[in-house]
Amino acid sequence: MPTDRAARPGVPGRDVLRRSTPHGGLLPPAGPQRTLAAAQLAAAVGDGAYYTCSALYFTRVVGMSPTALGLGLTLAWALGSLAGVPLGHLADRRGPRRTSVALALGTAAVVAAFLVIRSYPLFLLAVCLYATAQSGLTAARQALVAALVPPAQRTALLAHIQSTLNGGLAVGAAIGGIALGVGTRAAYLAAFAVTALGFLLGALVLRRLPEAPPAAGPSDAGPRLAVLRDRRYAAVTAVNAVLLLRMPLLSLIIPLWIAARAPGIGWLGSALFVLNTLAVLAFQVRAARGVSGLEPAARAVRSAGVLLLGSCAVFGLSALDVPVWAVGALLVAASVLQVAGEMRQSAGSWQIAFDLAPPGRIGQYQGFFGTGVAVARTLGPLLLTALLLDGGLAGWLVLGGVFLAAGYAMGPVARWAARDRDHAVEPPAPAVAGAAQA
Repeated sequence: MPTDRAARPGVPGRDVLRRSTPHGGLLPPAGPQRTLAAAQLAAAVGDGAYYTCSALYFTRVVGMSPTALGLGLTLAWALGSLAGVPLGHLADRRGPRRTSVALALGTAAVVAAFLVIRSYPLFLLAVCLYATAQSGLTAARQALVAALVPPAQRTALLAHIQSTLNGGLAVGAAIGGIALGVGTRAAYLAAFAVTALGFLLGALVLRRLPEAPPAAGPSDAGPRLAVLRDRRYAAVTAVNAVLLLRMPLLSLIIPLWIAARAPGIGWLGSALFVLNTLAVLAFQVRAARGVSGLEPAARAVRSAGVLLLGSCAVFGLSALDVPVWAVGALLVAASVLQVAGEMRQSAGSWQIAFDLAPPGRIGQYQGFFGTGVAVARTLGPLLLTALLLDGGLAGWLVLGGVFLAAGYAMGPVARWAARDRDHAVEPPAPAVAGAAQA
């Protein structure tokens, strides 16, 4: 962030920069950083309740078939991923705070509509609006981080936010679990009400932030949605999407793997998911330390590739003819390696995504980078079930090799993307320090 912005109205000045010094606690520094984390916490509690209950509500209470539900969700998230770029561009043009607040309010309104929706066409409309608002909100919040937080501190803040996200999801999932246990229509609707209130509260918290004016930068030069023509940034996004294929492992593949090979410990799938959540909550901030520029970020992603290869190899060993207790031990060890790789990959990719985005186009670039999540969630289940459930140890080793190759490819691809950029990709630390001491 240029140091002269400290004097501009509506932009955090010297006091905010003093409060924003990095530290290793679970809470981010007081001020805008903590407010951003609080808004994420409120929304994450709502998300946790929604994701836990939504599928069973629409199939058991509304009477939708699983096939119809899956088709609707696939369509919704495909459209939502496409909306990330234009809504991120809107945040660049209209200001990220007001855009974030509007999209959070829109999400709350859509979830509230689920309370009265009974027909499939209205469900499709609502779930498409939900996915669109969620994708846009993610991009707008990233632009808000760029507007309010010095460049050298963004990855540390995103680590805090990711930790907060996991804590909120755990609380929301517990609320959703109560609704599932009760099993009545009223209980499901109460969980949806918690979701709507979570996003409403998140919007109110975001309103407490200083107004960030539209980003100053090359916003009016060149094509309106320049990221769609930036093939170098697209290459970085594609490499990151390959690494994000790790996402369906714990939520889908491992439960199916256990059911096929050790059904007596089926409960372990849920336990590993909880282990992952708690590990990110406790260690994501520490895993992001030292990731403050393009080269450290590339090293973090490279180490993630190595860790994910190790994780896949250990997962694959559980396919051998070993006792059930050994299968369980191998799955736990592999999950620990996976979450370590996940945290390093997250920290590196956050930094790279910010460093390579032009200052005036943070929102649209973050919206485009976020499409990697949608690609992994859409293609991952199809690719990984065929590769791993049928391929056994060999399939796991192939996947590990893909992770390793992607991890090592990120550095050269990111450096290629950074070449000839008209903005610095590693903001000099002295400039930030000078702003803080001015």
